[in-house]
Amino acid sequence: MSFLRNRAVNLLNLHYGIFAFALNGGGLFIAVFLLRAGVAIPTILAAQALIVGMRFVIRPSVLVLGKRFGLKPLTILGTVLCGLQYPVLAEVHGVGLTLLLFCIVGGIGDTLYWTCYHAYFASLGDLHHRGHQIGAREALASIAGIAGPLAAGWTLVGYGPRVAFGMTAAIQVVSALPLFGTANVAVADSAPGAFRAAFRGVLLFAADGWIAATYVIVWQIALFLTLGESYSGFGAAMALAALVGAIGGLLLGRHIDTGHGNRATWLALAALSATIVLRTASTRHAPLAVIANACGALTGNLYAATTMTVIYNQAKSSPCPLRFHVATEGGWDLGCAAGCLTAALLSLTGAPLSIGILLSLAGVIPLFVLLQRHYTDSLPAPEMAVLKSR
Repeated sequence: MSFLRNRAVNLLNLHYGIFAFALNGGGLFIAVFLLRAGVAIPTILAAQALIVGMRFVIRPSVLVLGKRFGLKPLTILGTVLCGLQYPVLAEVHGVGLTLLLFCIVGGIGDTLYWTCYHAYFASLGDLHHRGHQIGAREALASIAGIAGPLAAGWTLVGYGPRVAFGMTAAIQVVSALPLFGTANVAVADSAPGAFRAAFRGVLLFAADGWIAATYVIVWQIALFLTLGESYSGFGAAMALAALVGAIGGLLLGRHIDTGHGNRATWLALAALSATIVLRTASTRHAPLAVIANACGALTGNLYAATTMTVIYNQAKSSPCPLRFHVATEGGWDLGCAAGCLTAALLSLTGAPLSIGILLSLAGVIPLFVLLQRHYTDSLPAPEMAVLKSR
């Protein structure tokens, strides 16, 4: 288990495990809480589009800050700012200034955190152990995801949103502590060709953002409605899903690191496509919806290990990992905003949420092409010769 010898990555994964407890706790309840607070489905999706649109606009400022301070302090600051959105969320009661404030605070925190975290992980991780290290991270996140939704659902029902989202904020802030044990990573003042090197990553993340909007956000709303708008039922379904998915990422990460990225791509995206269809068919059947949600957790681990291995290795090989992720996260924002607005428009016309979920399939094809191209290009010369001879 030599992939565990990288202390910096171990600390990053510990941070992410605690962060994931908050993300899979109060973070999973954002859309459904807004629904219960009287915000209509199209408005919830439009608010998410506003958040990612704002992220797209302000993200270049992260590069300015990164060159001045490095990645470590910005990742810590982003972690803390992400936590501040939850106390604001607890005060939302329908459409108004508080909802707008939540979007602004969440957008700023997400912009800083995700851009810097991805660049940080790419810089400190190992190319030859990347799949294992991502798999370990996703398995840890899945384990944290078992307790997180149960705790958040129980607290929302028993003590209300101020306590539930206050605890989420506190846990998210605490998750920054392991980062203090890692080394800072400087950002170069200039890096010619950095943005050009990110072109494939931008396209890949744009497809991923589209899938996140339709396969994740729309699905969460549909699942909540299917389960009778029950916080505890929704939390239990999410916890069961995390339990099912806890080991999937570790198994696929090993598969990728031993040179089977093409096979992993087929497996991950075939599973993703099947889960999309299952989720589409289950929006009015609670038992089937719970099964579809559990399948999604296992699929998510397979998908994350396959996709993020490509992104992190491309970032580390690029002239500047931060510039790479400024570009790719911008692609994700555009894809997610497009998916949210498309689903919102469909909802306004009276289309069922199942149609919005089915839109996820439009992101699978470009993902497959881009991932296959990367893993084929990464094959050793003898294996490439065999592949071309077929």
